[in-house]
Amino acid sequence: MKANTYNIFLEGNILKNLRIPLLLLLVFSIISLSACSSLSNKKGEPVGNFTYTDENGKSFGMKDLKGKVWVANFIFTSCTTICPQLTYQMSELQKKAKKEGLKDVHFVSFSVDPEVDTPKRMKDYASHFQPDFSTWHLLTGYAQKDIEKLALDKFKELVKKPENDTQVVHGTSFYLINKKGEIIKDYSGGKNFKPEEIIKDLKALD
Repeated sequence: MKANTYNIFLEGNILKNLRIPLLLLLVFSIISLSACSSLSNKKGEPVGNFTYTDENGKSFGMKDLKGKVWVANFIFTSCTTICPQLTYQMSELQKKAKKEGLKDVHFVSFSVDPEVDTPKRMKDYASHFQPDFSTWHLLTGYAQKDIEKLALDKFKELVKKPENDTQVVHGTSFYLINKKGEIIKDYSGGKNFKPEEIIKDLKALD
């Protein structure tokens, strides 16, 4: 997606529809900072085994990522704030990795709103960002409580969908997972996103 198209996407899907209460944002900010600091004590945390559903409606899990380096983040398709930017950044990271010859690096976006995000919805959403679905996998097909537990227990990231709200509280980090399936580093998304740092670390692990 070109920059001007991305800006239009943002304006149409974020700026016009911003409804998250200030209190919710404040809670999110506090817990996100806590989660980031906790991760520093959890380097090498195994993601563990999982089997979910990808954007094509097919089974996908750790067995498909065995022996591969991958980058993960958390998004949802009806997000009215940061998710379009995070998805755009994942797309740019994928392009940069390919340009650097890192052809076997994979990218995984977990939906934090699985009851809404069907495989088709995930694929249609990602298609706005010129993805290469051969190495970028958008996962859903699990219960809300399951993704909340995975995010908190393994990635040290808060995920919470408040009652009677279409928006989901979640972090904005990107996570680097090594060939052993261990989370070894996290990076800021959003305005502090530095893809060159991630590319450098990917090269070291390739």
